[in-house]
Amino acid sequence: MKRIALLLLSSALVLGGCSYLRPAPPPEPVAKKATTALGADGQPLVMVEGVPIEKVQFRSGVSSMTVEKLAREVQDCKGGLGAGLVSEPGPVEVYRMACDNGSVFLAKCELRQCAPLKR
Repeated sequence: MKRIALLLLSSALVLGGCSYLRPAPPPEPVAKKATTALGADGQPLVMVEGVPIEKVQFRSGVSSMTVEKLAREVQDCKGGLGAGLVSEPGPVEVYRMACDNGSVFLAKCELRQCAPLKR
């Protein structure tokens, strides 16, 4: 009878002592290596809501100064880098300029005659 009481008492102490022990934290999830898609120029693409966005490098064109002046006159747009060529150089070029107020100014130049693009 003493053995049973001793066994019950010792098991109660052991089980009661276990409640003071904290369970081990769950293991950290293993991060999968993201496979980055590359654009035509070899630069990694940015993903926005699952859609790949390719950044276009800034490059000035023949009519960059004209487009910057046009942006100031039409939209009171002043930008940091200025007007950058978006299309390939040629007789018809498209320029993009990021304005200080957050808007974007687009212009199309045909044979160096520039006009703002309508949105």
